[in-house]
Amino acid sequence: MENEEKTIRPKAIQIFAKAPGELGVKVVKSPVKLTILSMLKDTDMEFDEIVKNTGKSKSTISVHLKSLREDGIVSYRFDANDHRKKIFFINSKFLGEVQSGDEKELEERQAEFLVKNIMDVDNFKFSFLLFHTLRSNLIQEGININPVLNQSGKNIGAAMYEKLYEEDINKFCNNIIQFWDDNGLGKLEIELGDIINITAYECFECSLLPKKGKPTCYLDAGIFEALFSNYLKKDVDVTEVKCFTMGDDCCNFLVESPDGGSFRFLNN
Repeated sequence: MENEEKTIRPKAIQIFAKAPGELGVKVVKSPVKLTILSMLKDTDMEFDEIVKNTGKSKSTISVHLKSLREDGIVSYRFDANDHRKKIFFINSKFLGEVQSGDEKELEERQAEFLVKNIMDVDNFKFSFLLFHTLRSNLIQEGININPVLNQSGKNIGAAMYEKLYEEDINKFCNNIIQFWDDNGLGKLEIELGDIINITAYECFECSLLPKKGKPTCYLDAGIFEALFSNYLKKDVDVTEVKCFTMGDDCCNFLVESPDGGSFRFLNN
């Protein structure tokens, strides 16, 4: 029996979507399954690699992989160079996770502050505080909904695109800036170049969240990704490099081409 004590035991409970057409989610709690999934998130892996990196026996890994396949979370393909070998990969959309054992106290008891002040604001700020109260309490309970927020942002951005589109890239960007301002979402600055640089001040998504040292504007990032990928007719990557929750006085997003190429704008 191989050493079964080398396995890293992730703290999170992870949530995946069911197969297309099926309602509901799949919740993964098993430490062995979570270890397998944490490795497969980084790269596809052959069965013997999984066994080696987990420190578990072949029979144990085989049982857990079979269960993950039956749940539709993991699938495999045969190695092109050796059809006796199977290459495993994640086959389901990752929706989020629940952290266990993380620090649950928010800076200045943020969630409690929001609840106490939620009745003393106008209609827009009330909705604004509802969003932050929900998200702050989820953070406080260790629940990570960032993947869901990001996908929601992409859906919102795709819908916004039809309303904001202008053939001229400068007019298109001005429409985005005006929309943000008109709807109380913050103040945007957009700089065009080889990389599109978006700076948000008074950011609606994170300005009331605790400073945790990590970027948190996954909804905004999803919206910007959808807007610019639709305009450019190509995939883009959006990375948040500054955020209020990182101690910055603004949020800053870089919109880049996944292949490292430059953007070219006919009207710019």
